[in-house]
Amino acid sequence: MKFPFLLTTLVLIAANTSAAEPPPVPEKSIAHKKELLFSDDFESAEPAKVWHRVVPTFAVEKGALKGTQTRDKNIPAADGKPAITAHAAVHGLEIPTKDSVVEVKIKFDGATMIDVEFDDRKYTGAHYGHICRAQVRLNEVTLIDERDGNMKNDIYEMKKDPTKKGEVAKLLVGRSVTYPAKLEVGKWYTLVVETVGDEMRVTIDGKPAGYLKSSGIGHATKSKIELGVAGKDGHFDDIKVWNAEAITR
Repeated sequence: MKFPFLLTTLVLIAANTSAAEPPPVPEKSIAHKKELLFSDDFESAEPAKVWHRVVPTFAVEKGALKGTQTRDKNIPAADGKPAITAHAAVHGLEIPTKDSVVEVKIKFDGATMIDVEFDDRKYTGAHYGHICRAQVRLNEVTLIDERDGNMKNDIYEMKKDPTKKGEVAKLLVGRSVTYPAKLEVGKWYTLVVETVGDEMRVTIDGKPAGYLKSSGIGHATKSKIELGVAGKDGHFDDIKVWNAEAITR
């Protein structure tokens, strides 16, 4: 009787593993570039005026933008000082888009995560107007629908209650996806994030790296594009932002 049980167990494990596999990434681009909205090669001593700090600190060094997370741990309020919540360093651009292509060179130099995110501060249905993002780590790429996923107001509040962990997990099914990656410290990579309709596609050095189709990505007004860095340090260079339209497939 041990063998049938073992076989059943292996079948179940295989089925669960298969179900957890991310969908294939489209080999070809999903976005057609239109007009160039913004570019910056960071050759000036200071970032262009359209940049603004969201969560410090960023600095222009050697022709690149360097981000360093300084709020790396939670500190409770004490001695009249407010509490500090750990948060990645974030640098922002006010570039309203609906469908876009963002291309930027990235380099890990101690950072644990580098990302490109889209927000709409006027949208009140999600925490701080978060819409969607693409996160890159040395070993994986994660795409997240935040508007209808982890930052949606009711889900965001539920996450604070440990007893609702299972319920939250069910609500987040299909709202994010993670793909394996293999990047090296100290090497420049070209990251491209295409966002058209309710789809987001990511490539690294021209190779398909991630894909997510989820309703929140289709938010009509992505008013901000932000670059984030967790850990110390992450670099950006040669950023370009285009308006885009979907390619019929």
